Amino acid sequence: MFFLRSVRNHPAFREGARNMAPLALGIAAWGLMTGVAMVQSGMSVVEAVAMALLVYAGSSQLAAIPLLMAGAPGWVILATGFCVNLRFVVFSLHLRPYLMHMPRWRRLVNGYMTADLSYVMFTRRYPEPAPDTAGREEQEAYLAGGYCITWVAWMGLSLLGVALANFIPLAWGLGFAGVLSLVAILCSMATSRLRMVAIGIAGATAVMAYSLPLKLNIVVGIGVAVLLCFWFEKKLGLDPNEWDAK
Repeated sequence: MFFLRSVRNHPAFREGARNMAPLALGIAAWGLMTGVAMVQSGMSVVEAVAMALLVYAGSSQLAAIPLLMAGAPGWVILATGFCVNLRFVVFSLHLRPYLMHMPRWRRLVNGYMTADLSYVMFTRRYPEPAPDTAGREEQEAYLAGGYCITWVAWMGLSLLGVALANFIPLAWGLGFAGVLSLVAILCSMATSRLRMVAIGIAGATAVMAYSLPLKLNIVVGIGVAVLLCFWFEKKLGLDPNEWDAK
């Protein structure tokens, strides 16, 4: 909620922004590449700007663009976007105790603003929800500071990529910079053995199913990883806390 003065004036807002600032370069590179890719794939400037502002999810945008251009069925596009961003369901469940004291509209805005790195940085700084009003205000301000950096870096460079798409070839390697930023996010979130197992299963399945059309290998990889790890946890009686990486 960085557009609220009461939140911006809290010292924790500046702390959250400072901690997120070093990561802004990777976010910006990913956003620039996504903006370029949307226009160069055949989308109009209006469509690309609308997608950037409304979707605000680089991985699902890049997964959906070729499907849209290929005329894939709507259910395939929606299923792919849902599976690629399935992690945000987990993020939302984890953040729920931190945000439930807020009005619904503020919770919805927080849901829109949540990004991988802002979630990771926030939960590292605050492992538990605050028990009092002062603590909740501090946590909200810190979260908003991270949101501010990620949203401005992503949206600013994504819109710049849309504007300069005809002058920035994808051969410059911006896509590789974006991939590196996602790998960094993935590594920072691999904090338990069960998560590492999930990463391995999803990656191996996606590679083996690479020949599937319409990038369905991504959907298959995520689905298999979720089902198998759920089975490991429930059917084998494994406690996820016992899988913590040491």
